[in-house]
Amino acid sequence: MREVLAQAAFQLFLERGFERTTVDDIVARAGVGRRSFFRYFPSKEDVVFPDHERCLAEMTEFLAAVDDADPVGAVCDAARIVLRMYAADPEFSVQRYRLTREVPGLRTYELSVVRRYEQTLAGHLRRSFGADGDGELRAEVIAASVVAAHNNGLRLWLRSGGAGDPEAAVDHALDLVRDVWDRPAEPSPALEKRVGKQAGKQAEEPVPAGGITAGSGDNEVIVMVAAKGTPMWRVVQQIEAAVGES
Repeated sequence: MREVLAQAAFQLFLERGFERTTVDDIVARAGVGRRSFFRYFPSKEDVVFPDHERCLAEMTEFLAAVDDADPVGAVCDAARIVLRMYAADPEFSVQRYRLTREVPGLRTYELSVVRRYEQTLAGHLRRSFGADGDGELRAEVIAASVVAAHNNGLRLWLRSGGAGDPEAAVDHALDLVRDVWDRPAEPSPALEKRVGKQAGKQAEEPVPAGGITAGSGDNEVIVMVAAKGTPMWRVVQQIEAAVGES
């Protein structure tokens, strides 16, 4: 019934537009009553994303059973569950992508769905890293990086109209995340000590917006300053360039 309602809804969205389609229109096209619709979907917006609840449950179950030896690898694999959901029905996924680009309310709704995935990944990482020191921060940042990388690759495929292999772009993006984050966290006290040693040296040196400055010697510290809204991939790219040069 969920599939029947979703198909009926999308037929109407394509014919009339999202805003001009009502729940009554959808149930009439599907041949069911309003009660049947609300049994499966709380709102008209939810029918645009009929598979995300199942996918979120599958991701949660996967992370609950996975080995904690490789937490970054585990959340990357969990993100691929979402990719497979999209890849299972390319035509529907591309239609949904185009629809969400046209309707601001759907875009906002989609962002709330993405945030739930991100929180699920961060929750798993917090259990691995702990809540002390930088554990919670590390979990949040890595989860956000995984989601950003996954979405970057996924949207490249969706913008192409669903042509080619969606896994290639997503795997490439997630490999970058693993290259950056798949290593033990440095103890916070040591990091604070290193930063403190360099603070006096760098206090008088202005840091250009969007640039990187580095100290010298064995306790070199790299500081990245970026404008608000700078894409994560650009920040990572600049940091990698500085690390390679130092």
